[in-house]
Amino acid sequence: MSAVPNDTPLADSAALLEASGLVKHFGPVVALRSADLRVRGGEIHALMGANGAGKSTLVKILTGALTADAGTITLGGRNRSFRSTSEARGAGLICVYQDPSLLPDLTVLQNLKLTATPITAFRRYLIELGLGGFDLQTMPRELARPTLSLLDLARALAIEPRLLLLDEITASLPADLTVRVFNVARQVRAEGRSVIFISHRLAEVSALCDRATVLRDGKTVGVVEPAQGGEERIVKLMLGPVADEVAAEAASPSAPATGAVAVEVRDLKAGILTDVTFTLRYGEVLGVAALEGQGQQELFDCLAGVRRSESGQIMVGGKTRTFRHPADAIRAGLVLIPADRLQALLRQRSVRENIALPLVNRISRWGPINTRREKRRVEKAVKRLQIDTRVQSEVRRLSGGNQQKVGIARWLVGGFQTLLCFDPTRGIDIGTKRQIYGLIKELAAGGSAVLLFTSELPEIQLACNRVIVLFGGRLVDEMPAAEADEKALLRAAHGLPAEADAEQEA
Repeated sequence: MSAVPNDTPLADSAALLEASGLVKHFGPVVALRSADLRVRGGEIHALMGANGAGKSTLVKILTGALTADAGTITLGGRNRSFRSTSEARGAGLICVYQDPSLLPDLTVLQNLKLTATPITAFRRYLIELGLGGFDLQTMPRELARPTLSLLDLARALAIEPRLLLLDEITASLPADLTVRVFNVARQVRAEGRSVIFISHRLAEVSALCDRATVLRDGKTVGVVEPAQGGEERIVKLMLGPVADEVAAEAASPSAPATGAVAVEVRDLKAGILTDVTFTLRYGEVLGVAALEGQGQQELFDCLAGVRRSESGQIMVGGKTRTFRHPADAIRAGLVLIPADRLQALLRQRSVRENIALPLVNRISRWGPINTRREKRRVEKAVKRLQIDTRVQSEVRRLSGGNQQKVGIARWLVGGFQTLLCFDPTRGIDIGTKRQIYGLIKELAAGGSAVLLFTSELPEIQLACNRVIVLFGGRLVDEMPAAEADEKALLRAAHGLPAEADAEQEA
């Protein structure tokens, strides 16, 4: 394997997996130019890199979903080249992805039979993941996304893989379920097998992983020990020359906004959501903090017209509105950026077609589309968001960060008054996160209103003026962003009083 810089040399150990000089092209696009990876037996090894750095391509080559154009893979001392995922699975390599892979219209049991998964071993791992007693006749379409992720993980663990790859599996999991994933990963390591762990959350990598290999622009640029103060080094390796610029953009929290009221919610009830009242002003980024399942999804669904509230009022510009369909909310100026970016995109259409979609909806009479004007507006949005458009044919081929940028660019072209951002940076690298938060602040400074939920509490202060906290479907706290550090948000999100209030009561 070509030499890779290592910040903290370790005593050598037999490599379970060694990939050297991997190269992969997709037409003119170079996804991997020289990727090296060395994973020891009995190790949890992080694979890090910005969106588009080549992580997913490398994983797909290792698991047989893609074939490398050049380079070698050694597994257990033998040269290997997998022609399919089933061949890699037979050799003991299996990946669990961020998006669950169970077929929705077959029962869980039928899904297991399709992949010849040992049922007894699967049930054993279900118990370890906290799903003991789960009914295998359940249809996956009836299950919440976190449950589907754990089922996917149990299915992978059931074949007792030599190397388990976890590709952003924790991105959509609440903290308690993430702990369960960590526990089984440590168990795999204790048994002498290995794990490759991909996450954009540096805290997770530091807590779990022994070493981290960092990719940038399709090339391996370093190997770091995260637990030994390596977080800053990882960020610098991931971002390269722009690392200092990104760090400088982590500005102090914004001051409270004083613009006119854009949206007023009164006594809103929907599902778990109960009697929620708040205002959102023009020129403001209002943060929503909550642990998993505390009513944030219902709130955003009601405001975006995805579901109807059971009672209460939504007022936009001082007028009461009733949203029966997302189109009603869009006409009122409220647009949604969902966490599941592919849910909002035409994945087999081009970048241009996806961004220009709102323009097509505005055609008031039959006739040709003004393609010249459309092209100008799309190109302006692409430039503003720095979207990588080298793969123009299908938006599904873009990295996750670029897909999310396309979703935002659509509304820059289409126009809006209030932007509803539901966990918009889930599974996105730190550089792209800062870009998106910077754009959100810029839009608010230009007079738009933004409602922002993020599952990563430390990021609230990056963009928000003010924060509301939901617990048990109720609004339990509100505070300026300057006071909304992670400790304060966690207390409120667990339904606990502020520290000062708790001390007074004592």
